[in-house]
Parts: sequence; structure tokens; C-alpha cells
Amino acid sequence: MTSRIWSDPLTPTEIDEITALVRADARIGERPRFWGIAVEEGLARALAPGQGRPVRLVVMNPDAHAAWEVTGWTSGTDRDAVLSGWADVDAKRPGVSSDEARAIAQAARNHPLIVEALAKRGIHDTSLVWVDPESITGFEPEDLADCRLSWGTVWYRESVDDNGYARPVAGLVPILDLETLDVIRIEDHGVIPMASESGNYRSGTWGPDREVAPLEITQPQGPGFDVDGHRVTWQNWSFNIGFTHREGLVLHDISYRDGDVDRSVMRRASINEMYVPYLDSDPTAYRKNFFDWGEYGAGPLTASLELGCDCLGEIRYFDAHVLDGNGEAMTISNGICLHEEDHSILWKHVNTRTGEADVRRSRRLVISFFATVANYDYGFYWSLYQDGNIELEIKLTGILSVSGIDDGKMPPFGRMVSPNVQAPTHQHYFAIRLDTAVDGPLNRLVEVHAEVEEDDELNPWGNAVKMVSETISSEKDAARLADASRALHWRIENTENINRFGESTAYRLSVLNTTRLFAKPGSVVARKAPFVGKHLWATAYDASERFIAGEYPNQAPLEAEGITAWQQADRPLDGAELVVWPIVGVHHYPKPEEWPIMPAHKIGLRLEPDGFFVRNPSLDVPPSEEAACHAPSGGHGHDGHGHDHDGHAHVHHGSDDPHADHHDHH
Repeated sequence: MTSRIWSDPLTPTEIDEITALVRADARIGERPRFWGIAVEEGLARALAPGQGRPVRLVVMNPDAHAAWEVTGWTSGTDRDAVLSGWADVDAKRPGVSSDEARAIAQAARNHPLIVEALAKRGIHDTSLVWVDPESITGFEPEDLADCRLSWGTVWYRESVDDNGYARPVAGLVPILDLETLDVIRIEDHGVIPMASESGNYRSGTWGPDREVAPLEITQPQGPGFDVDGHRVTWQNWSFNIGFTHREGLVLHDISYRDGDVDRSVMRRASINEMYVPYLDSDPTAYRKNFFDWGEYGAGPLTASLELGCDCLGEIRYFDAHVLDGNGEAMTISNGICLHEEDHSILWKHVNTRTGEADVRRSRRLVISFFATVANYDYGFYWSLYQDGNIELEIKLTGILSVSGIDDGKMPPFGRMVSPNVQAPTHQHYFAIRLDTAVDGPLNRLVEVHAEVEEDDELNPWGNAVKMVSETISSEKDAARLADASRALHWRIENTENINRFGESTAYRLSVLNTTRLFAKPGSVVARKAPFVGKHLWATAYDASERFIAGEYPNQAPLEAEGITAWQQADRPLDGAELVVWPIVGVHHYPKPEEWPIMPAHKIGLRLEPDGFFVRNPSLDVPPSEEAACHAPSGGHGHDGHGHDHDGHAHVHHGSDDPHADHHDHH
């Protein structure tokens, strides 16, 4: 039996034993609410397998306007479960659980103020109305500043199976009290005609489905990875799969086997926060800006994945367990997907003198999860490659968050997507947390960019370019901007190990997708998330600095917490346990082709070995079994039409894996 290690996700048993102890305390009242439980990683890393694990959770007493962060230990070979402390938390600041959101939505849609406002718009069946409680951080009414608040977007369905997100109830904004589940007041900016066109996207809605030929992915000998508990090994890679309430999927202790040595690359990798500001002054849209992780939580928003739909081939799934808003352990079946993918060409060369060609197909190992945040769906894919590369791909899909617009008008800050329906311009920012351990625990951050050599003696023909490196020595200097025009990238270097050329062993970080915040300085949107003003941040590791937006960003004071506050310490970074925080962003100017459902838009970042290995580490990848990829090519590297000779979809099988799940349908 595999022993659980510190980074393994919490089990339902561990969650339940801690919440049982919390429930026994009278201070939480008769109807407590919960938001999240997580392993205290800073303490847990040093523990031996089988020992109890330190945890923290948040519990609220809405009747007393009180909240606490409770710490404790799960049971293990060395102890029974026990609570170790209660710390007061500002009652309005814990995140909103899905259970709390459902409760306020149910109460709001039947409230007399909303019923009356809906009747003015010809809506009388409130069972067909949705109310989504939205973050109000920075927009709290002054007379309600001490209340735990939300504001509501209101939607209408014409039938039970209608797409409610296609029919916004424009002009209607309820202000909600999350503790009392009451509508404090409503804003009514006037009746605007409802959407007149269906927003359904189900099969057959807009005509018969096209014919699509079958595409099969088979691995008759099983996948090439091995799973032991939550420890995964695949070819030269090894890592642990974790999962938390706030961040969802987390990868721990990523290493690459180089010959006979396991060399560390990353201690921890996660999507730490997501910020989505809407850039429209419309009265029912201007408040839209969310910390989807810090104000709601990626864990409970994680979707169950399905074979043949979300993942193809020989799949190994992992269930995810979270604490729901009522204090019960909730299991998300198949929350994490692990699988291999063919990925076109790894490397290739045709020797035109001998007619011989060598080619290797690339394969990657993909670890993924999906989070559904009301209307939007986000897929997060960490890929490990045979040449030592690591890639994060984020897929944005789902339904645009839209607003109503009056007859004959065009949106000044968005696009029309349907009659009387506009999609505001908005942005998506993803703050990535990378606890680096490139070739060991002590690293430095170096920024590299290209410059023309201006010295004519060194550059007599004018074509010489030099790469200029700048070591980021301390935290106050570690707020950087990407710049593709200067070929700018960053190196995460080991400060103790050098390669055979005398360079520090390193990994290169490239942020592939960035944008800037198009909001006025001093605006709520800008002050709420100052970290989106840069594309990379870096800090020295501190176990208490867990989240880039701060521990409790919901209704938090603007600009007071998070990474911009941490940087004031100005700790040295050269030879530190380094944490880098890339900001991946996209400016979303909507298109009609993204309605009524949005094709997946892809953004991400890449980590590449840069002087980490002696040479190409994938020289040991064998040719495909089904084709003589190293045989004479006839003297040409293409088929006369510019196409690679890589038509085979066959996947080479690395090993028989007794631990992997096998499916007899593909």
C-alpha cells in the first residue's frame, strides 16, 4: 500500500475529521459556512509519509458577522486529528462558495424587489431566472462598507433547457447581503428589450451536424507512464500531482533524469490567481472584475472530465476532493486527467548528399484540469516534453459574459453578438506561481535581451547582435515587462552549478501571451490587481506568501496586500529559494464567431532547458516502430507538396504499466 506523502491532495476522511472538530465548537453558531481547507505546505514538506498533516480552513458564523482561520492536524501514525488554533478573519473577506452562491441566488430571484422589477420587463416566472452573485470588491456602497456583500447579474431563460447566459436582464442590478441572504437594494437603469434570438448551442440547434470521419487513438500495450499514488514517472520525468481548494491542480517536485541523476527543475507549479476585468462603463457591466480563484476558488469549480470528450486515448484520472460551503467533503470524479499525446515532429534532418533522413516524432505527457466559472470554461494543460521542455497552455472557452443593449444602438466598448446583446471588451490575466529549483534549491533570475553591436570594429558589416544579460538582484527590481521586439526572455539559473562551457545551468522562461491593462491609473480595476501591470514578478520564498493577490482578496483594501506589498522587503534574489510569478494575459475583443459558444482560445508560457544539458537530451528517443524513419528518403525531405512524411498517428509505447487504468473503448 502506497504511503501518502505531504503533497498528496487531502482525502475525504481527512477533510471530515477536521470539520467534525470545528463543528463541535459553539462559536460557529447554528448555520456555519465554510470556505476551503488546504495542507499547510510550509510545515508539511518536512514530514515523513504517514504522519498527520498540518491544515488550515476557513469557517464563518454569518449570524455573528464573524469568521476564523482554523489550523489543525489530520490524524496519522503519530497523532489523532486535532485543532491547534483559531485566528480571527475580517468577516466580509473569505471567498464565496458555490453553496453560498446558490443560496443567495435562490433567495434573490424570489425577493419582492426583484419580482417587481422583473414584472416590468414582462417576466413573471422567476423559476426561469438566474441570479449570479458577483464580486463587489472596490465598489462597496459607503453605507454598507462593513457588510459581506455581492452584486447580482440577472439572466432569463425562455425554457428550462434554454441558455440563460444568452438573455441578460439589462439595467437590473441587485445589491446582495451574503450573510442574511437578503436583497438590500436594487438599481434599475430602465427597461431594455430582451434578446430575441436563441442562444442555444446544443447539437442540431443550428442545422444538422456535419459528417466527421472517425479518429482513433490506440495504445495496445498501455500508456508509457507509471503512477504510484500521486507520484508519476514518464520517460525521464517524475513529479507529484497535488490539488488545492484555491488553485486546483498543483505539480510538485518536477525532476528530469539525466543519465543516472535525477535533476530537479521545479519545486512547485500552479495557476495561482485569475483576474478578469471588464472594460465597459455600461451600468450593468462596470463592476465586472473578478479574482476567480481568490474570491471563489478553482478547486470547487473543477469539472469532471469524460473519456472521449475531454481526453482521448489511454487515460489515468485522479479524483479531486474539496470542502463544500456546508462543511462536507465533496468529491469531483475525474477532476484531473493524465495522458500522452503525439505532438508532430521532435527533430528531423535530411542528408541530401546521401539521401538518408532521420526523424523522431514528439510525444508529450499532459496533466490537465478544467474549471467552470459561471459562463466561462477554462482548461489548464501542463505538458512535459521529451527534450526537457515544459509548457503551460490555457484554453478559454464557454460563453461570453454579455449585456443587453437597446434597439438601434451599437456598443461603444464591445461588439454585437446577437440582437439586443453586446459582449463587452474584457481581459483575462492568469498569475502563475513557479517555485523554481533549477538543478538545485538556490537560483537567480536573469533578464536577457538582444541589442545591435554598435562598435564598428566588432560589427564592421552591421549584422552583429549581442545578447545582454541583467541579473535581477532584489525584489524591488523584480517587476518586469515582456518585450518580443527585443527578443526578451528570462533565465532561471542555478547559482552553484555550471555546464561544460562555464555557464550557469539554467532554464529559459518565455511568456508567450501578454497584454497591458487598459484602465485609468487610480481606477478600481487598476488598484484591485496591481500585479497585472507587469508580466513577471519574483520573490524570495516565504511560506506565508502564498497568493499573489493576498490571502483574502474578497472585499480587501485596494493595493494593500499581495506581491506589491511583499516586494517592499526588497529581499536579495541572487542565490535565493526563488519564486517567479509570470502573468499570462489576453485582451479579448469579442467576435460574432464566438457566439453563442466560444471556440477554445489558447494562450500560455514555455520553460526550456538553456545550458541545463550537455546536448540535445532527446537523442535517445527511438524512431517510430511503424515507419523506417531513418531510411533513405529518395533525396527529398518532402512529398512535393511541402508536407512532412509524418502522416502516422501511431504512438510508440514506452512500457507496460501495471498501475495504469486501461479502457476497452477509445
